[in-house]
Amino acid sequence: MKIIELPLVVLRMQYQIARFPLGLIEDRIVSRLDSEAPTRLIYERSLGVLDATVGSFLGDPAIERRGLALTERSEALGRAAQLDADAEQKRQEAAAKLKAKQDAAIADRKVARETKQAEVQKAEQQAQDDKRTAAAEAEERKAEAKRKADEVAAQRTRAAEAAKRDEQAKIKAAEERATAAAQEKAKDAAAKRDAAAEKRGQADHIEKLADAEKNKRQTERANNKS
Repeated sequence: MKIIELPLVVLRMQYQIARFPLGLIEDRIVSRLDSEAPTRLIYERSLGVLDATVGSFLGDPAIERRGLALTERSEALGRAAQLDADAEQKRQEAAAKLKAKQDAAIADRKVARETKQAEVQKAEQQAQDDKRTAAAEAEERKAEAKRKADEVAAQRTRAAEAAKRDEQAKIKAAEERATAAAQEKAKDAAAKRDAAAEKRGQADHIEKLADAEKNKRQTERANNKS
């Protein structure tokens, strides 16, 4: 090592010693902050500028590269944070515009509702006036209308009674057919039961004959053996 390089070596060592508390703060406190927190970005950018400046002055490429890398990182994160902030501002502006439109729509609906209510009230009033006007004329036609209504009602009653009688006749005929069908099925079932009983009797008789024949053969074999 040349004698002229000794002061630079000493300065580098002194800078490393002087920077140690700053690095400790960065590791223990600043690194716990959000990566895009303004305080952290300012601190890291300042520390990066300091490293880059001192590294260039002392001719230490490692310190300079570290400073440049820290500066570039903080600046990139700062730009990203600014983009996020701009996006959030645009979102808020869009939300404000949307709310303004919604408020305007609500106001329009309110005006339309009030207008409609006024028109309804006007129509109701007109209807009441027409009703009073028509009441006098309706009273004159009331008797004739009642007579016609009574006649129509009587016709409908007669038609309903006739329809009821027809329906009852249909129901009765259907019941009679159902009863006849049920009786026929009952007869068939009884005949089938009788036939089944007869077959069971025949089977029992055959089985008894077979048992008798079997006992007879067994007795004969027993006699032959003795």
